[in-house]
Amino acid sequence: MQQEAQGMNVQARPTGGSHRKATYQDVLDAPRQMVAEVVAGTLHTHPRPAMRHAWASSILGGELVAPFGRGRGGPGGWWIVDEPELHLGDDIVVPDLAGWRRETMPEYPDAAYFDVAPDWACEVLSPSTRRIDQNEKRTIYAREGVSHLWFVDPVSKTLEAFELRDGHWVLLVTLADDAPVSLPPFEAVSFPLDALWPESAAADSGASR
Repeated sequence: MQQEAQGMNVQARPTGGSHRKATYQDVLDAPRQMVAEVVAGTLHTHPRPAMRHAWASSILGGELVAPFGRGRGGPGGWWIVDEPELHLGDDIVVPDLAGWRRETMPEYPDAAYFDVAPDWACEVLSPSTRRIDQNEKRTIYAREGVSHLWFVDPVSKTLEAFELRDGHWVLLVTLADDAPVSLPPFEAVSFPLDALWPESAAADSGASR
Protein backbone atom coordinates (compact mmCIF):
# COMPACT_ATOMS: atom_id res chain seq x y z
CA MET A 1 0.00 0.00 0.00
CA GLN A 2 1.06 3.58 -0.49
CA GLN A 3 0.70 6.15 2.27
CA GLU A 4 0.72 9.91 1.73
CA ALA A 5 2.90 11.79 4.24
CA GLN A 6 2.68 15.59 4.20
CA GLY A 7 3.07 15.91 0.46
CA MET A 8 5.68 13.17 0.04
CA ASN A 9 5.24 9.50 -0.71
CA VAL A 10 6.46 6.64 1.41
CA GLN A 11 5.93 3.03 0.40
CA ALA A 12 4.84 0.44 2.95
CA ARG A 13 4.40 -2.84 1.13
CA PRO A 14 3.60 -6.37 2.25
CA THR A 15 5.58 -8.64 -0.06
CA GLY A 16 4.29 -11.54 -2.08
CA GLY A 17 1.40 -13.22 -0.29
CA SER A 18 -0.56 -11.13 2.15
CA HIS A 19 0.88 -12.99 5.15
CA ARG A 20 4.52 -13.28 4.08
CA LYS A 21 6.91 -11.24 6.16
CA ALA A 22 9.48 -9.14 4.38
CA THR A 23 13.08 -10.33 4.64
CA TYR A 24 16.59 -9.11 3.89
CA GLN A 25 16.13 -10.31 0.30
CA ASP A 26 13.35 -7.75 -0.11
CA VAL A 27 15.77 -5.05 1.03
CA LEU A 28 18.33 -6.26 -1.51
CA ASP A 29 15.68 -6.29 -4.25
CA ALA A 30 14.47 -2.74 -3.51
CA PRO A 31 15.34 0.01 -6.03
CA ARG A 32 18.89 1.20 -5.44
CA GLN A 33 17.83 4.85 -5.22
CA MET A 34 15.53 4.10 -2.26
CA VAL A 35 16.26 3.52 1.42
CA ALA A 36 14.70 0.17 2.33
CA GLU A 37 13.82 -1.00 5.85
CA VAL A 38 11.89 -3.94 7.28
CA VAL A 39 9.79 -3.03 10.30
CA ALA A 40 7.42 -5.55 11.92
CA GLY A 41 7.53 -7.71 8.81
CA THR A 42 6.68 -4.94 6.36
CA LEU A 43 9.04 -3.50 3.78
CA HIS A 44 9.22 0.31 3.91
CA THR A 45 10.98 2.29 1.20
CA HIS A 46 11.52 6.02 0.92
CA PRO A 47 13.62 8.34 -1.23
CA ARG A 48 17.11 9.43 -0.31
CA PRO A 49 17.10 12.49 1.98
CA ALA A 50 16.31 15.95 0.65
CA MET A 51 19.08 18.54 0.68
CA ARG A 52 18.14 20.20 4.00
CA HIS A 53 17.97 16.77 5.66
CA ALA A 54 21.30 15.71 4.15
CA TRP A 55 23.01 18.90 5.32
CA ALA A 56 21.87 18.46 8.93
CA SER A 57 23.01 14.84 8.99
CA SER A 58 26.37 15.60 7.37
CA ILE A 59 27.21 18.50 9.68
CA LEU A 60 26.17 16.59 12.81
CA GLY A 61 28.30 13.64 11.77
CA GLY A 62 31.23 15.96 11.15
CA GLU A 63 30.88 17.55 14.58
CA LEU A 64 31.03 14.12 16.24
CA VAL A 65 33.46 12.06 14.16
CA ALA A 66 36.61 14.09 14.87
CA PRO A 67 36.34 14.25 18.70
CA PHE A 68 34.65 10.91 19.31
CA GLY A 69 35.52 8.77 16.31
CA ARG A 70 39.15 9.89 15.91
CA GLY A 71 40.01 11.46 19.27
CA ARG A 72 40.79 14.88 17.80
CA GLY A 73 39.68 17.51 20.28
CA GLY A 74 37.73 14.94 22.26
CA PRO A 75 37.97 11.62 24.08
CA GLY A 76 37.61 9.24 21.12
CA GLY A 77 36.36 5.74 21.88
CA TRP A 78 33.47 5.61 19.38
CA TRP A 79 32.55 4.39 15.93
CA ILE A 80 30.30 7.04 14.34
CA VAL A 81 28.64 5.84 11.12
CA ASP A 82 26.44 7.54 8.53
CA GLU A 83 23.29 5.63 7.48
CA PRO A 84 24.31 2.20 8.81
CA GLU A 85 22.06 -0.71 8.01
CA LEU A 86 21.13 -2.32 11.34
CA HIS A 87 19.79 -5.87 11.61
CA LEU A 88 18.04 -5.94 14.98
CA GLY A 89 16.10 -9.15 15.49
CA ASP A 90 13.74 -9.48 12.52
CA ASP A 91 13.84 -5.72 11.89
CA ILE A 92 16.17 -3.94 9.47
CA VAL A 93 16.47 -0.20 10.04
CA VAL A 94 18.69 2.58 8.71
CA PRO A 95 19.13 5.53 11.10
CA ASP A 96 20.71 8.69 9.71
CA LEU A 97 23.59 8.33 12.16
CA ALA A 98 24.56 5.80 14.79
CA GLY A 99 27.41 5.37 17.23
CA TRP A 100 28.97 2.44 19.05
CA ARG A 101 31.31 2.68 22.00
CA ARG A 102 34.46 0.69 21.31
CA GLU A 103 33.64 -1.45 24.36
CA THR A 104 30.34 -2.37 22.70
CA MET A 105 31.90 -3.13 19.31
CA PRO A 106 35.69 -3.49 19.65
CA GLU A 107 36.25 -4.33 15.97
CA TYR A 108 34.71 -2.53 13.02
CA PRO A 109 32.86 -5.24 11.05
CA ASP A 110 33.79 -6.16 7.50
CA ALA A 111 30.19 -6.79 6.50
CA ALA A 112 27.28 -5.25 4.61
CA TYR A 113 25.36 -4.50 7.80
CA PHE A 114 25.63 -4.26 11.58
CA ASP A 115 24.02 -6.82 13.89
CA VAL A 116 25.15 -5.17 17.13
CA ALA A 117 22.75 -2.53 18.46
CA PRO A 118 24.36 0.93 18.69
CA ASP A 119 24.71 2.93 21.90
CA TRP A 120 23.35 6.04 20.17
CA ALA A 121 21.11 6.64 17.18
CA CYS A 122 19.99 9.82 15.48
CA GLU A 123 17.06 10.26 13.13
CA VAL A 124 16.83 13.42 11.04
CA LEU A 125 13.10 13.84 10.57
CA SER A 126 11.48 14.38 7.19
CA PRO A 127 7.83 14.37 6.11
CA SER A 128 8.16 10.90 4.59
CA THR A 129 9.81 9.25 7.61
CA ARG A 130 8.65 11.19 10.67
CA ARG A 131 5.89 8.78 11.70
CA ILE A 132 7.95 5.60 11.50
CA ASP A 133 11.03 7.25 13.05
CA GLN A 134 9.11 8.54 16.07
CA ASN A 135 7.01 5.44 16.60
CA GLU A 136 8.01 2.02 15.28
CA LYS A 137 11.75 2.66 15.04
CA ARG A 138 11.86 4.34 18.45
CA THR A 139 10.23 1.20 19.90
CA ILE A 140 12.81 -1.02 18.18
CA TYR A 141 15.69 1.04 19.57
CA ALA A 142 14.28 0.74 23.09
CA ARG A 143 13.78 -3.00 22.72
CA GLU A 144 17.40 -3.42 21.63
CA GLY A 145 18.78 -1.32 24.49
CA VAL A 146 20.03 1.69 22.51
CA SER A 147 20.82 4.04 25.38
CA HIS A 148 20.49 7.43 23.64
CA LEU A 149 18.29 8.64 20.78
CA TRP A 150 18.23 12.04 19.11
CA PHE A 151 15.63 13.48 16.76
CA VAL A 152 16.79 16.38 14.60
CA ASP A 153 14.06 18.36 12.84
CA PRO A 154 15.38 20.62 10.04
CA VAL A 155 11.94 22.20 9.55
CA SER A 156 11.28 23.30 13.14
CA LYS A 157 15.06 23.62 13.71
CA THR A 158 15.01 21.61 16.91
CA LEU A 159 16.85 18.69 18.48
CA GLU A 160 15.22 16.33 20.98
CA ALA A 161 17.50 14.13 23.09
CA PHE A 162 16.17 11.00 24.81
CA GLU A 163 17.76 8.58 27.26
CA LEU A 164 16.61 5.01 27.82
CA ARG A 165 15.74 4.34 31.45
CA ASP A 166 14.22 1.03 32.56
CA GLY A 167 13.19 0.31 28.98
CA HIS A 168 11.43 3.63 28.46
CA TRP A 169 12.48 6.80 26.68
CA VAL A 170 12.91 9.87 28.87
CA LEU A 171 13.13 13.26 27.15
CA LEU A 172 16.24 15.02 28.43
CA VAL A 173 15.90 18.30 26.55
CA THR A 174 14.54 19.98 23.45
CA LEU A 175 16.98 22.45 21.92
CA ALA A 176 16.11 25.21 19.45
CA ASP A 177 17.61 28.21 17.68
CA ASP A 178 21.36 28.51 18.30
CA ALA A 179 21.39 26.64 21.63
CA PRO A 180 24.67 24.89 22.42
CA VAL A 181 24.58 21.15 21.77
CA SER A 182 26.43 19.38 24.57
CA LEU A 183 24.33 16.33 25.31
CA PRO A 184 24.72 12.74 26.49
CA PRO A 185 26.45 10.69 25.33
CA PHE A 186 28.54 13.42 23.65
CA GLU A 187 28.62 16.10 26.35
CA ALA A 188 32.43 16.33 26.14
CA VAL A 189 32.11 18.77 23.22
CA SER A 190 29.80 21.65 22.33
CA PHE A 191 28.66 23.20 19.07
CA PRO A 192 25.77 25.53 18.13
CA LEU A 193 22.56 23.88 16.99
CA ASP A 194 22.16 26.31 14.11
CA ALA A 195 25.27 24.80 12.50
CA LEU A 196 22.88 22.09 11.32
CA TRP A 197 20.78 24.47 9.21
CA PRO A 198 22.04 25.65 5.80
CA GLU A 199 20.81 29.21 6.41
CA SER A 200 23.40 29.58 9.15
CA ALA A 201 26.18 28.41 6.85
CA ALA A 202 25.07 30.88 4.17
CA ALA A 203 25.02 33.73 6.69
CA ASP A 204 28.47 32.80 7.99
CA SER A 205 29.81 32.69 4.44
CA GLY A 206 28.41 36.13 3.66
CA ALA A 207 29.81 37.62 6.85
CA SER A 208 33.31 36.35 6.06
CA ARG A 209 33.54 38.13 2.71
